[in-house]
Amino acid sequence: MTDEQQSAAAQASAEHTTGRVLLIAVVAAIGGFLFGFDTAVINGAVDAIRDQFHLSAFALGFTVAIALLGSAVGAWFAGGAADLWGRVRVMILAAVLFAVGALGSGLAFSAWDLALWRLVGGVGVGVASVIAPAYIAEISPAHLRGRLGSLQQLAIVTGIFVALLSDAFLARAAGGADKDLWLGLPAWRWMFLTMLIPALAYGVLALQIPESPRWLVARGELGRARDVLHQVLGAARVDSKVTEIQDSLDKERPPRMSDIRGRFGVLPIVWVGILLSVFQQFVGINVIFYYSTTLWRSVGFTESGALTITVITSVTNVVVTLIAISLIDKIGRKPLLLIGSAGMAVTLALMAISFTHATGSGSNVSLPHPWGTIALIAANLYVVFFGVSWGPVVWVLLGEMFTNQIRAAALAVAAAAQWLANFLVSTTFPALANLGLTFAYGLYTAFAILSFFFVIRFVHETKGQELEAMDNRVGRDRAAPPPPRSRAAADNPTPTSGTEQA
Repeated sequence: MTDEQQSAAAQASAEHTTGRVLLIAVVAAIGGFLFGFDTAVINGAVDAIRDQFHLSAFALGFTVAIALLGSAVGAWFAGGAADLWGRVRVMILAAVLFAVGALGSGLAFSAWDLALWRLVGGVGVGVASVIAPAYIAEISPAHLRGRLGSLQQLAIVTGIFVALLSDAFLARAAGGADKDLWLGLPAWRWMFLTMLIPALAYGVLALQIPESPRWLVARGELGRARDVLHQVLGAARVDSKVTEIQDSLDKERPPRMSDIRGRFGVLPIVWVGILLSVFQQFVGINVIFYYSTTLWRSVGFTESGALTITVITSVTNVVVTLIAISLIDKIGRKPLLLIGSAGMAVTLALMAISFTHATGSGSNVSLPHPWGTIALIAANLYVVFFGVSWGPVVWVLLGEMFTNQIRAAALAVAAAAQWLANFLVSTTFPALANLGLTFAYGLYTAFAILSFFFVIRFVHETKGQELEAMDNRVGRDRAAPPPPRSRAAADNPTPTSGTEQA
């Protein structure tokens, strides 16, 4: 075989393995799609649920947000379950939890019953939020890991979009979310039942993808591990990769929560991670995705028009997530966060000012012209600023900012803080709205302003730095310089971005 033929054959093999690993990663990312779908599907059903079960503002907020408590539980236990049973089995478990939660929510006969099934579905969300990115990272070649890892965030925002689109379609087909559609069931119940389709697809497709080679090596199943690596790497590096995985596993010890303990409960850098997670939620982003239909109906739009606007908002979220993925390694994490904080502060302030002109109260509030239009534009610009900054960037930073030794434990704590902050914001919004939307959006404005100064003072830039260069200090761009590399390392460079490692 000539050199040209060998080169062509190698290129064809690389394209085949790249295509194969892309398909595998897409299947895994369906968990992210269900994550987004489950968290957003409630949007179109909120008013109908309130009227169906005669819920108070607090009870409505709790029913909407209880899924987030389930998510915290699922995220906390997903890692251990995946180490015990394998990544693919845990994906199937998440699909089952999604399906059971969807069926139970769609057929719920009371508020507590609905809350219970929302909790079950939330556990599935938490499991998927951990297992999908972990599996994608373990199955991907190093040179593709960053891009394939970004499929998770893209799948989440796509799931939000599809959920809101299906809500709008079902409500329009029935003439309202509380109107009967098929089989004598109102449209809001079908909004939950539609999640059965992607949940079943996730479960079936998960049975078709291979187990993580890292997990197989850890279990001593080297033959199966080589088969999987052959699919995703080609024949060239299978044996050496198995050896690398074995060496890595031999050097590791299980992470312990004691690794992150510090003078103030946890290490300062862990507090930075926790507060990044909390600020990401305390600026009120999920109010837009959980309650925006109710919000826009309250300022004069019909239910159909409000659902259409919400769908447009979710499309905007998908587009700006793609923009963020393209920018994050070019202009850096910290500049994006600062741009996002400033933009969110301005747009949230505009929304708060708009609602000072509102008339009426409770569900009868309305905005006169032009304040309704201003509030609508400000809300969508707010989504743009969040989607290009705090949405994806916080997850990237959480994967990069901790040392190797504390990363797993610190991520568990920061992720749990994020779910709990999400729960708190989602639960309290109906009560805050009753006090006045000016007050609610004014509060979120204050947190956006605080987040700006927090980033300036405590967040340092991680763009272009090796993960091994991170330390446990905090402060203004005070990451430790990269340690000197050995001659052997210089002769065999393996540069890997923080996103790829995460």
